[in-house]
Amino acid sequence: MSIPVRSGGSSRSGGAPDRTPADRPQVAGLVDRYGRAATDLRVSLTDRCNLRCTYCMPAEGLPWLPKSEVLTDDEIVRLVGVAVRLLGVTEVRFTGGEPLVRPGLPRIVAAAAALSPRPVLSLTTNGIGLDRLAGPLRAAGLDRVNVSLDTLDPTRFTELTRRAKLDDVLAGLAGAVAAGLAPVKINSVLMRGVNDGDAPDLLRFALARGYELRFIEQMPLDAQHGWDRSTMVTAEEILAALRAEFSLLPDPAERGGAPAETWLVEGWTDAAGRPARVGVIGSVTRPFCGDCDRTRLTADGQVRNCLFATDESDLRAALRGGASDDELADRWRTAMWGKRAGHGIDDPSFLQPARPMSAIGG
Repeated sequence: MSIPVRSGGSSRSGGAPDRTPADRPQVAGLVDRYGRAATDLRVSLTDRCNLRCTYCMPAEGLPWLPKSEVLTDDEIVRLVGVAVRLLGVTEVRFTGGEPLVRPGLPRIVAAAAALSPRPVLSLTTNGIGLDRLAGPLRAAGLDRVNVSLDTLDPTRFTELTRRAKLDDVLAGLAGAVAAGLAPVKINSVLMRGVNDGDAPDLLRFALARGYELRFIEQMPLDAQHGWDRSTMVTAEEILAALRAEFSLLPDPAERGGAPAETWLVEGWTDAAGRPARVGVIGSVTRPFCGDCDRTRLTADGQVRNCLFATDESDLRAALRGGASDDELADRWRTAMWGKRAGHGIDDPSFLQPARPMSAIGG
């Protein structure tokens, strides 16, 4: 099926007419009305976090979800199983909040690894505590990790996260390598006037240790709704800063549905001896909506068909109400069928999601 909106598009509605769920074709996977198939599931395990990053939440934190509203370990495992066995999901990434604060994480990973067909399993984390948990998570079946790290300067790290935990994050990165969670990726967000000069140092750090670095444009997902496009460091600015000190070559590898545009860093190799790469995820200025292959499950059991969606579809109520796996799968298909063509950040009618990144997963 063709997709009328390609990766550069940011329309909220595209050219296809609206269709009701009753018009949704009876297909096995998570296909939307533009022909995109979601095979990559992001599962938020908790809305809680042990950092207070300025671009995510206020210093005092946020009201956490009541325990009764958060999916149990068994409920998460069941829904991941539905996605993998019945809906064609091949990759599962566990996110938060901060997923390492969830006590049942190793058990959830082990259960997901036991599914057939087995999905690729990854984790996005701030790295605090990863030095202790990397080994058990690897033993449970986790394949790799993405660690958030926005600066190597201790003072700036504390300013950005409101916690003096840089050494813990660096220890977590080293622990992930020691446990064999490769490739270890780093996610970095640059803030104008704060850490926008740190890009070359972050890349040098990553290259020297065999990590794969990804810069991510700051997105309108903060709890304060204070995002301002004029203060966002753009993909073009990030690349200009890197090219001032490194030679970046076009990456011949097929991008597919990956969110990052990648470049080879001339003269460097990664931990496996392959050409080293650096990526930039230009979610705002270089949207890749036309190739998006993601579906999202929040910690309280809601399906989000887009990170910037303004509505959600409840699976928790159906699950707790006795719905069968087939019924849950069909509800999930309906939720994804309504996905818009693009996130629409440039549209004057764009509304920032009511819930922040910490509540809906990255």
